[in-house]
Amino acid sequence: MRVVILGCGGFVGSHLLDNLLGDESYLIEGWDPEDRKIRGHLDNPRFTFHRSVANSPEALVEVERAVRECDVVINLAAICNPSDYNTRPVSVIHASLFDVYPVIQLCAKYRRWLVSFSTSEVYGRTLASYLPAGTYDDPDLYELREDETPLVMGPIQNQRWSYACAKQMAERLVYAHHAEDGLPFTIVRPLNFFGPRMDYIPSRDGDGVPRVLACFMAALMSGQPLQLVDGGQARRTIVSIHEAVDAIRRMLERPAAAQNQAFNIGNPHNEVTMAELADLMRRTYAKITGDRRFDDHPIVTVPAERFYGPGYEDCDRRMPDIGKAQRLLGWTPTMTLPEILLETMRAYHEAYAVPEAV
Repeated sequence: MRVVILGCGGFVGSHLLDNLLGDESYLIEGWDPEDRKIRGHLDNPRFTFHRSVANSPEALVEVERAVRECDVVINLAAICNPSDYNTRPVSVIHASLFDVYPVIQLCAKYRRWLVSFSTSEVYGRTLASYLPAGTYDDPDLYELREDETPLVMGPIQNQRWSYACAKQMAERLVYAHHAEDGLPFTIVRPLNFFGPRMDYIPSRDGDGVPRVLACFMAALMSGQPLQLVDGGQARRTIVSIHEAVDAIRRMLERPAAAQNQAFNIGNPHNEVTMAELADLMRRTYAKITGDRRFDDHPIVTVPAERFYGPGYEDCDRRMPDIGKAQRLLGWTPTMTLPEILLETMRAYHEAYAVPEAV
C-alpha cells in the first residue's frame, strides 16, 4: 500500500511510521518541517521524506503527484496546542482549515482515500454542562457519539474554540466532497493520545505553554508546583498512542469498514479529572525516580485567564462512545492509565532529567 502522510514528523506521525515501516507492504511518502522524532527512519528505502510544509505552492506540486500515485492520504498536520487557540487564532484556523483544504481538493479530484485527523474538540461542551444542576446522570447529555452528538461551541469572543471550529469546518468540507465528488474518507477524532515523544518541554526544546502532560512533567522535573487550571475539574479520557496507532492500522487494513465513517479513538475506562491526573502523575514520578518526596509534590490552582490568556473556555468532559470502532474495526483499548503514564513519564524522565553519560 502506498501511503502519503502529511505531518509525519510529529507525535502521532512518528509512532505511525514506527508501526507501518515495520511491515514491508507499506511504501510511505511524508511531509513535515521537523525530522527530530523520525530520524531513525530517514534511511529506510520504503520511506521518502520531504522536510517542508505541505501547503506551499512548490510543495503542493509534489503533493499532487504523490496523491495521484498513492492509495491513501493521512493528514495529521495542525496546530493543536490549547495555549495557541486564543493567542494565535488566525494561525490555528489557517493550519486546520485553509492549509488543509487544498489537500481535500486533491483527494477529491483523484478520488483518493483521505484519512483526516480531526479532534474530539469538535464536540465542544456537553449539553450537561449547560444545565442548571450541572450533573452527569444521563449519558445522552454527555457521551460523545460520532453520528448523533450535537457540536456545541462557546461564544465567538472565547477564541479557545478557534481550533474546534476550524476542524469542524474541515470535517464538513470532507463530507461535502464525499457527497458531491465521491471522495472516500475516514475522519478520526482523537481523545487524548499519551505516549513517548508526545510534546516538548518549555525552554528545553520548545517555547510557550505545551499540553497538560508536558506542563506537569516540566514542573515535576524542575521542582515547580503543578498548576491546575481553574482547579482541574475538567474531565478527560486517555488512551495509549500505541493502541491509537493500532486503530489507524486497522482502518488501513479494513477499507470497506473504515471508509466514509467518523471514529472516536479513545478509552472511556481511563477517565480522570485534571486534579486526579496531577496527583497520579506525581505519585508515578515518585515511583520512577525512587524519590518518595514526589508523592507530596505541591499542586496549586491558577485561573484559566492567567494561564492561557483572555478568551479561554474549557471543554467540561469528553466521554467517547467507541462502539463504532469496536464494531467496524474490531478495536478495543486495554492499557490502563497507570500503565500509560508509567511508560510516557519514564520516557520524558530519560530524555530530559537523566544526565548523559560522559
